[in-house]
Amino acid sequence: MASAAEQMAQSMNLGAFSKATELKARIWFTLGALLVYRLGTYIPVPGVDATVMGELLSQHSGGILGMFDMFSGGALGRMTVFALAIMPYISASIVIQLMTSAVPALESLKKEGESGRKKLNQYTRYVTVIIAIFQSYGIAVGLESMRGSFGGAVIDPGLFFRISCVVTLVGGTMFLMWLGEQITSRGIGNGTSLIIFSGIVANLPHAMASLLELGRTGALSPVFIISFIIIAGAVIALVVFIERAQRRIVVQYPKRQVGQRMFGGESSHMPLKINTAGVIPPIFASSILLIPATISGFANRNGEVGWLQTIANALAHGQPLYMAAYAFMIVFFSYFYTAVVFNPEETADNLKKYGGFIPGIRPGANTAAYFDYVLTRLTTIGGLYMCVVCLMPEILISRYGVPFYFGGTSLMIIVSVTMDTVTQIQSHLLAHQYEGMIKKSRTKGRGR
Repeated sequence: MASAAEQMAQSMNLGAFSKATELKARIWFTLGALLVYRLGTYIPVPGVDATVMGELLSQHSGGILGMFDMFSGGALGRMTVFALAIMPYISASIVIQLMTSAVPALESLKKEGESGRKKLNQYTRYVTVIIAIFQSYGIAVGLESMRGSFGGAVIDPGLFFRISCVVTLVGGTMFLMWLGEQITSRGIGNGTSLIIFSGIVANLPHAMASLLELGRTGALSPVFIISFIIIAGAVIALVVFIERAQRRIVVQYPKRQVGQRMFGGESSHMPLKINTAGVIPPIFASSILLIPATISGFANRNGEVGWLQTIANALAHGQPLYMAAYAFMIVFFSYFYTAVVFNPEETADNLKKYGGFIPGIRPGANTAAYFDYVLTRLTTIGGLYMCVVCLMPEILISRYGVPFYFGGTSLMIIVSVTMDTVTQIQSHLLAHQYEGMIKKSRTKGRGR
């Protein structure tokens, strides 16, 4: 009976999908926009030798450039127009979000509703341009000083190259920001997240081919490859479970009489996610820890081992100090970012303003203390979960020689974006079914 019911529900969903023309148009628009993005990752920046750039990036793959290349879908390694990807926009969004809790003027804009949100989005775009200009100019200057076995990375260094590189990279970032907004409004899912998602997923086939090639040559045993696939499935299930898990706090609203009618009296719930901070803590932690390795890789060109190189070696991937610092910073940023995005006092005041209360907890300061109590324990679980997911690939790479980075930020982004996109598709299907039911009821009413 259960299988028959599932088949019936699946056939209804397929039937609804075949009739949902708007949903199909949104999906095709999203796929087309992502195809444009992937094509742009192969358009090179003028004046850069792609061969030398690929050689240099392979040497610095353990630094921050390797992480950015993963998020850009290989665009940084090929030094294309989308080399900065959407990361300046992500950084600007985080900066504006942090400033809204520190600057009273921005905090008041956040409370103004739709108009305030539009102004904050405009400020985010301005900050994106500033960050992209600084990053692209730093890349242009760095490229001029890079030399590989085939010569310099830049064919004709000079002021003209720097200007053209800055204009090209900033223009690529702004185009991706616009493309992400178009996907959000005219497609399915969050456009910015889908662009990062497609960049990460684009590297998976090559990574799996490398893994199978190592198994074919005998570098990795078949037992290990099978065990790895099973562990990968278990980690994905863990990520899905934690990202969907939430603590539901019961909220009661009192009854009130308006005229001769009674309103309210119902109970609701306030969902608090276990991982409130999302993927921000691993990104912050890995970016900070990769700075010494990146600086030492560019500064140490004569083979001299200085104090910076010593620190970089101690903080290299797979080293005990790196893993301990990585876990500590993930937990720290989990608490820090959760405190920024969720204000217990403000939430308790809003609840009190609308007459809601938690059964057994007095409104006001006691409610805020209860929110803080619950959120602290949820954040502890979320921080430990992120430590497990993010440290697992470090162990696999350093101890077992797995040829690609599985887990951590990339896996969390893939799972969360997939879940969000599937949820939005289901919402569109449900809305389409309701529209069909309303049209049928109206047709029957007119026939009578």
